[in-house]
Amino acid sequence: MSSSVGTKSKLSALTLAALGVVFGDIGTSPLYTMKEVFSVGHHPVPLNEANMFGILSLIVWALIMVVSIKYVAFIMRADNRGEGGIMALLALASRNTEGNAKKQRVIMLLGILGACMFYADGMITPAISVLSAIEGLELAAPVLHPLIVPITLLVLFVLFWTQSKGTALVGALFGPIMLLWFGTLGVLGLLEIFNYPVILNALNPVYAIYFFQISPWIAFVALGAVVLAVTGAEALYADMGHFGRFPIRLAWFGFVLPALILNYFGQGALILQHPESVKNPFYLLAPEWMLFPMIILATLAAVIASQAVITGAFSVSRQALQLGYLPRMRVEHTSESQQGQVYMPRVNWGLMLAVMTLVIGFQSSGNLAAAYGIAVTGDMVITTLLAGIVFHYLWGWSKARSIALVIIFLTVDLAFFSANILKIPDGGWVPLVIAVIIFTLMLTWKTGRTQLYSHLKNEAMALEPFIEAMGAHPATRVSGNAIFMTPNPDGVPHAMLHNLKHNKVLHEKVILLTVKFLDIPYAPIETRVGLEKLEHDFYRVSVNYGFKDEPDLPRDLALCADMGLTLDAMDTSYFIGKESLIANTKPGMAYWRKKIFISLFRSAETITNQFKLPANRVVELGAQVSF
Repeated sequence: MSSSVGTKSKLSALTLAALGVVFGDIGTSPLYTMKEVFSVGHHPVPLNEANMFGILSLIVWALIMVVSIKYVAFIMRADNRGEGGIMALLALASRNTEGNAKKQRVIMLLGILGACMFYADGMITPAISVLSAIEGLELAAPVLHPLIVPITLLVLFVLFWTQSKGTALVGALFGPIMLLWFGTLGVLGLLEIFNYPVILNALNPVYAIYFFQISPWIAFVALGAVVLAVTGAEALYADMGHFGRFPIRLAWFGFVLPALILNYFGQGALILQHPESVKNPFYLLAPEWMLFPMIILATLAAVIASQAVITGAFSVSRQALQLGYLPRMRVEHTSESQQGQVYMPRVNWGLMLAVMTLVIGFQSSGNLAAAYGIAVTGDMVITTLLAGIVFHYLWGWSKARSIALVIIFLTVDLAFFSANILKIPDGGWVPLVIAVIIFTLMLTWKTGRTQLYSHLKNEAMALEPFIEAMGAHPATRVSGNAIFMTPNPDGVPHAMLHNLKHNKVLHEKVILLTVKFLDIPYAPIETRVGLEKLEHDFYRVSVNYGFKDEPDLPRDLALCADMGLTLDAMDTSYFIGKESLIANTKPGMAYWRKKIFISLFRSAETITNQFKLPANRVVELGAQVSF
């Protein structure tokens, strides 16, 4: 009995936490979606009952098709040992492609492009959410209109400034606030529906079909605004590792989906009864006395939505970094108990500058809505394609079954994406430019890193003959342990050759250390370290990490003691090669991309910090490399 109560209590806590973190983005969509469709949009839909019923029907069935069926029922099942998100999906889709370089490259390009779309979306979400919440001040006190943008910038600055403090304390409040938010959405919508119950007929998908029959072009263009109702769907998948599938599904079907539908239908009922309310139907749904409390609650909800996106950006960046798609960056852990809570200063401040630039540049949520959507729908298309690969190659579905499901999802995704292409002249070009810049940087880093590794590997001396030569003509051995970090366990590290050349000595024990990042979230502790004893007191050690593991080499090298290699921390030195890169005009990568790669290489966080090496035990030996 107590076990059952404990399980229910844990499930309730997880569901409440998921409500606070996962649904912030999609939960703030009612702030601007209906306003964008009928009022301030660059292609507003003419206001009449037929169009209203068509739009509401499209919103409901978009929530059902995209969120409930595609993400909740299918995509969330494609987990990488419990973890979700575009990088986890990329790792899954990349499996079973060994030896097929073309397929690997296509999957890699899709994954990188999806991550770039996620970043572009992550820059617009905080801007549009907070700005649309603060815009309620214009209704409460029109004289405050000039202060909307400055207040928005202040709220955003405080939000990004607090990231380094960690989200544990604030996160405890997220669930109850979002519970109040969704409850308020549902109640306000329901009260207005009582005044105009015929609006519920729009639940019938026939109205969406009829909308396309009588006004095909208007209906198609309207999809560019309707998609705003499903932005944030990818968060359900990305945050799956924090809460699990069941709590997210329970929160969605049990509370979030009904509250959203009630609010959208309440706004529709209000607009049909009072057409003038179309200027801001969300806030006008509330009684006048409730306006200021609603502005405060909406701002809190927008901050929570933004927090979820920022946390997601940290998570994706960390995964991309450890899978080799981004240069090394400083990663700070903000919680001793929650391994997934990280803070990345470079990502945080870069994101803040981009978000603030968007607010200053676009000035209103209506203008920002024109830029919003194309990144989200692009990410949805890529998710569907990668999921199709997982369905067939990993789950073993037949080609016909996989293709049939992918076609159904792509039909919806491409319809939304195509409608958003119309927004490109009005601001939709912004996320595309952002995505192209990030895509170029990530692809250049990945390609340059691969080419640099191949160059160093081809130039490296084979290890076995070197060890034999050391046995035949031994160098002076000094006491202590020398750890040489190298990505190539079969070659002699450049740092070792430089040490031998200049210092004319080798240490008593020489360890060649290779760190590998696997395409799984967490590497099992029992397979974390591999050890191979070679001749003449040489050792080959490999340390495996998952893409969500926290690298700590001194901690993990202590596991070697169980395998016969004891490393005294005060008697161990870490030798690291410090390459100075020079771009040449040889084929392989364009010269300008080589220059970009060299800039990224120079700006990368030191290996000492990334792997938590004791700074006073690290020796860096430099070499010039032309590639």
